[in-house]
Amino acid sequence: MAASVGDACGGGAGGRGAAAEARFISSAKGKGLFATRSIHKGDTIFVERPVVAAQFLWNALYNYRACDHCLRALETAEENAQRLLGRSSQVLPHPEQCSIRKDLHQQCPQCQVTYCSAECRQSALEQYHQVLCLGPSREDPTHPLNKLQEAWRNMHYPPETSSIMLMARMVATVKQAKDKDWWIKVFSQFCSKTANEEEEIVHKLLGDKFKGQLELLRLLFTEALYDEHVSRWFTPEGFQSLFALVGTNGQGIGTSSLSQWVHACDALDLPMPQREQLDAFIDQLYKDIEKESGEFLNCEGSGLYVLQSCCNHSCIPNAETSFPDNNFLLHLTALEDIEAGEGELLVYLFVSQVPSASRRCRRDVGRRGGGRRGDG
Repeated sequence: MAASVGDACGGGAGGRGAAAEARFISSAKGKGLFATRSIHKGDTIFVERPVVAAQFLWNALYNYRACDHCLRALETAEENAQRLLGRSSQVLPHPEQCSIRKDLHQQCPQCQVTYCSAECRQSALEQYHQVLCLGPSREDPTHPLNKLQEAWRNMHYPPETSSIMLMARMVATVKQAKDKDWWIKVFSQFCSKTANEEEEIVHKLLGDKFKGQLELLRLLFTEALYDEHVSRWFTPEGFQSLFALVGTNGQGIGTSSLSQWVHACDALDLPMPQREQLDAFIDQLYKDIEKESGEFLNCEGSGLYVLQSCCNHSCIPNAETSFPDNNFLLHLTALEDIEAGEGELLVYLFVSQVPSASRRCRRDVGRRGGGRRGDG
């Protein structure tokens, strides 16, 4: 049974002429994504919007400022560099190459979370933010949502690979939706596991004390968000399944205004002496940042993508995910020529999930790995 890429919520490349389609492979492997036409190396296979996404909680706490909806970096490239360097005097050349538009930023008038645009603020409000808005209780440690987030931070230290807020936004989306069954069906499309596999995934996310931690999270999650339409998600078995769904299908997202500035500078047509001078400046900038901040360069979070979640993992991938728009829009790009028919799309399972800060990898900032199933 084949499902068109455009059938699922969040798809960006479906319909006639779509480059890929999801197909059921087997009960052991689940679904896969297959080329429907010949794809050339370097082609963008599809661009996909997540059904839900959230910034990592530690990432936000450490002042990596991102749009609360699409995760677009909110700092200017110069502000980004200054923070990562711990040096407020740092000045970047070619400031006109920075793409951040602070004049478009908006805040929720009730809780003051920040968005990159009026469109993102409205999208969040319509999908889930009415339920999750803390209003004047944003700084109240006794508010149920704040208690849930604090418990998560105490259980899941950086480097982060998931967020309890992804699950919270799933519940909030169903609570706000007029057609609740439609959204429940959307979330049910994602890869599921057996009870033993789920337990193993949760153990990896929470560590040796996962059973006690998972039950505490469930109780706090229930206190903050319970809804009868998804009551199963709040039972011990259902909560473990929901947790495993996010751990299995969650795709890491990375955004960076500094990376966007570097890309724009790389594209400048400059005389050779100026080009060499600019390249040397950027090389040194990344070396200095690596000394000060290590590998943690990006605004980071995770999202659920219907199409991307159908890609299986391989140590020899033929496609890769990236976020070149500096937001949560996922681009799947071919790493080699892929033939139509039996050409299954495979992506690499990143081990560290965090790109290097080196000059060699600076163009990779904005790429992150997901957490599905591996076959290599």
